[in-house]
Amino acid sequence: MQKGMRLNDGHITYLALLAKKDGTRRGSLSKKSSDNTKWHSKWFALLQNMLFYFENDSSSRPSGLYLLEGCVCDRAPSPKPSLSAKECLEKQYYFTVTFNHDNQKALELRTEDVKDCDEWVAAITQASYRNLATEHETLMQKYLHLLQIVETEKTVAKQLRQQIEDGEIEIERLKSEIAGLLKDNEKIQSNPEVPPSEDDTEIKKIKKVQSFLRGWICRRKWKTIIQDYIRSPHAESMRKRNQVVFSMLEAEAEYVQQLHILVNNFLRPLRMAASSKKPPITHDDVSSIFLNSETIMFLHQIFYQGLKARIASWPTLVLADLFDILLPMLNIYQEFVRNHQYSLQILAHCKQNRDFDKLLKQYEAKPDCEERTLETFLTYPMFQIPRYILTLHELLAHTPHEHVERNSLDYAKSKLEELSRIMHDEVSETENIRKNLAIERMIVEGCEVLLDTSQTFVRQGKFLLNVCFAAKGERSGQDTEHLDFKVMVEPKDVQPYTVILVASSRQEKSAWTSDISQCIDNIRCNGLMMNAFEENSKSDAILYCDDVDIRFSKMMNSCKVLQIRYASVERLLERLTDLRFLSIDFLNTFLHSYRVFTSADVVLDKLITIYKKPISAIPARSLELFFASSQNNKLLYGEPPTSPRASRKFSSPPPLSITKTSSPNRRRKLSLNIPIITGGKALDLAALSCSPNGYASMHSTMSPFSKTTLDINKLYVSSTMASKIPDEGEPKAEGKAEDALSAASAFAIATAGANEGTPTKEKNGDKEFVIRRAATNRVLNVLRHWVSKHSQDFELNTELKMRVIGFLEEVMHDPELLTQERKAAANIIRTLTQEDPGDNQVTLEEITQMDCKTEPFESHSALEIAEQLTLLDHLVFKVIPYEEFFGQGWMKNDKNERTPYIMKTTKHFNDTSNRIATEILQWDDVNMRVAVIEKWVAVADICRCLHNYNAVLEITSSLNRSSIFRLKKTWLKVSKQTKTVIDKLQKLVSSEGRFKNLREALKNCDPPCVPYLGMYLTDLAFIEEGTPNYTEDNLVNFSKMRMISHIIREIRQFQQTAYKIDYQPKVAKYLLDSSTVLDEESLYEASLRIEPKTSS
Repeated sequence: MQKGMRLNDGHITYLALLAKKDGTRRGSLSKKSSDNTKWHSKWFALLQNMLFYFENDSSSRPSGLYLLEGCVCDRAPSPKPSLSAKECLEKQYYFTVTFNHDNQKALELRTEDVKDCDEWVAAITQASYRNLATEHETLMQKYLHLLQIVETEKTVAKQLRQQIEDGEIEIERLKSEIAGLLKDNEKIQSNPEVPPSEDDTEIKKIKKVQSFLRGWICRRKWKTIIQDYIRSPHAESMRKRNQVVFSMLEAEAEYVQQLHILVNNFLRPLRMAASSKKPPITHDDVSSIFLNSETIMFLHQIFYQGLKARIASWPTLVLADLFDILLPMLNIYQEFVRNHQYSLQILAHCKQNRDFDKLLKQYEAKPDCEERTLETFLTYPMFQIPRYILTLHELLAHTPHEHVERNSLDYAKSKLEELSRIMHDEVSETENIRKNLAIERMIVEGCEVLLDTSQTFVRQGKFLLNVCFAAKGERSGQDTEHLDFKVMVEPKDVQPYTVILVASSRQEKSAWTSDISQCIDNIRCNGLMMNAFEENSKSDAILYCDDVDIRFSKMMNSCKVLQIRYASVERLLERLTDLRFLSIDFLNTFLHSYRVFTSADVVLDKLITIYKKPISAIPARSLELFFASSQNNKLLYGEPPTSPRASRKFSSPPPLSITKTSSPNRRRKLSLNIPIITGGKALDLAALSCSPNGYASMHSTMSPFSKTTLDINKLYVSSTMASKIPDEGEPKAEGKAEDALSAASAFAIATAGANEGTPTKEKNGDKEFVIRRAATNRVLNVLRHWVSKHSQDFELNTELKMRVIGFLEEVMHDPELLTQERKAAANIIRTLTQEDPGDNQVTLEEITQMDCKTEPFESHSALEIAEQLTLLDHLVFKVIPYEEFFGQGWMKNDKNERTPYIMKTTKHFNDTSNRIATEILQWDDVNMRVAVIEKWVAVADICRCLHNYNAVLEITSSLNRSSIFRLKKTWLKVSKQTKTVIDKLQKLVSSEGRFKNLREALKNCDPPCVPYLGMYLTDLAFIEEGTPNYTEDNLVNFSKMRMISHIIREIRQFQQTAYKIDYQPKVAKYLLDSSTVLDEESLYEASLRIEPKTSS
């Protein structure tokens, strides 16, 4: 058996001498012996990829040879020397050569000069033929490609030369014929009496040929002109303009059909029902619900007929005069929108009548309605004006500036935008009521609370629910991984119980607890401030009136508060801390958008100022009214208020006490709240009855000026007469009382006793004390909302974080601070300082760094691919910070710096789409391509079930690529069932009607979900382009900030809920592997290769 190989000794000796003479690198090095005990000095010479070593520089034969191909050379650390040899080893520099051969020991070398060491390492690293061979192969491919181009150009040049020669021959022939004809003509003119000969017949034939040629040349010239125009940008623009008009005609036909169903299926039958002997509804209610919808239908039927007549005169489409006729009539929409909220209120009231509800369900079950409700049909006219604006925007984009109707269309667009601005404020309130009605339909037994139109929709989602009829403070034994929190309810006549809710993620839990706490604080703050500031708010005419630096919309929002349209930065900061102004929507919008017009330091300075000077929480122009009001003096000393607002019944569910139960160390109450005693099991504050004097009251038999320690969480608002305010640990007792105190007065009494050593006699009836407590509550409320929902502000700005912590520590050392206020401040500090453990979900960075083999597409099931694709899409989507949605940074030149996460999402979308197209086109067998297409369609359908609409669009857009769509032979073999699924998915994610179907799907689905980000970016771009950030008076366009904030809120809702999908490395690695993915040009070349073009 052969144990070695023979080498040509003479040849090696020749190469060694050549290396010694002309080698790349030569010199003396120390080589470690084979037993790793000694170092021997050798003389080394490097020639190409061979390293020879000699006993010394005068040796004629080499002692050995190393082949360096594929080796790795790098510097090595010096070994630890003994004390005696330390000084000697400090001057030695080591490097190693590691071979990729099996059982080949690494070569250890050293030198005495660091520069010499680095040069040897560099020379050995570059001693490889592999790079040269690769470069040579690349150059050869380029050379062959250039040769093909040269040969093609030569062939084309030869053909052109041949055409020129043929043309010159033809020209010479025609010249000779013309010369002969001219001579014949001269002869005819010189001999007029000569009778006609056969030459006349020939001349006629020639003239006929000439006429034919002239006509042919003329037609060819016109054909060239027309083809050039067809390919011109102007023609392309006009084609797109015509397409917009055709789409507008289709949309108008659909809208007229919707109005026809509304009138014929609902309005007219209900009018007949109102005229019956036992009417389920009155004629007035029918008129209030449907408003002027019949007039709107007649108007749009006329407009639709005019559009059809214009289409008949295509391609000359002139629409400006139609809009000129339509514009004056569109004011009827203003009336419809203004009364739309009242319309839904009347409908909700009528649905409480069983006969009407039964009759309405019969009408909604008709086939024409297609399972749509009456509320849906009543909402369609709300979106018609914005639809016209978008249509005109597209028309103007494809209408040349010199077009005859450019100015008329521009004028129509401006008028519609003006009308839309007036109508905008009514839409948000209508949406709120519509969502509440939709939720009420989902409850089997119904829910009368949600039929109260004063309810405000805040959030919806899924929880794990556990109701415990246990003592207060008991812990649940279930391990919920820090995702649970509880709502403690203490009804009057029922055993107290605790509702434990388990969120799907820490982000979801934080969002829910923050919103619930905000609602509780609203109820508490309303109860505290309603009486104290009632008359002041009514007397202060500036509170909700337009001024130089603030302007309001014409309609109220769902909280019965006028919405701010424009305001200066100073007035926005004033509204943030004004104790008489409270709105969750305003707070969310402000914290989302304040970076556009101010900074975090300015906001924090304002909050600190309000805490230190609480009297500034009411503007100076209103303080005079506040302290001059004699009504307030009566209020604080027990006389009941006369305002009807004091007797308002709240109808919100009472989330009375929110406690996080994740761990003993983090157990805390998130809000200062007042438990409410209800009369029954229904969690309904509407069940609270008021005192005979018209307002909720508290009574005490003890002296209001005595010292006592009270817990504000033990305060109860009840219609019964409490004999006293119970202390902590005392049983709650009921009895009669002698005098009544307002909510503000009772709060002052309770909080006065909580202060150490402060005489309540000085506090009772002190308006400044009430303001101070309310101001502290407002500051802590804003900070808690800021920290819990916008934590990235503090993660990225350490200085801001330390300022907030320092301020809260200062607040906690305030001797007059209430116990609950001190706890709230401590909770905010704990939230800022503790590390977020996260949701234990694998990150995209961890996936990309994992080392595992990539398996082919056919080895994975459609379900596995759909789940891992959904997991990856959500990981990419959820890390987008909401700051990137402002300013259209994704459309700027420096988009990669301004919006890196949005650009990563876009790149991930394109890479996935290219991966799908590559997988289809890599198969030459048509049956394999069909199988791959059907499998990807199955993946898309599973993604739809998983609410991953981004992946649905990734797959459908890949199938619609030109390189895939042109494969006629392949598509002929795709099954009808698969094509039906493709049509259904494409209809779902179609951009028609501003993604109408996709928006409807998102509205009806519960998280987790991955929406298509491009839809939201389109909405944001439309808002940014249509409205500036500042007005001409340099006021902040807060209405624009509110619209952007609503979109961001919807995006963040989907970001916060994670998928519970197990990570599968092999499938995820396949989806992320881009080494085999082809670009657009290569995809089309592959498509032409497997199915070449056929000559028509």
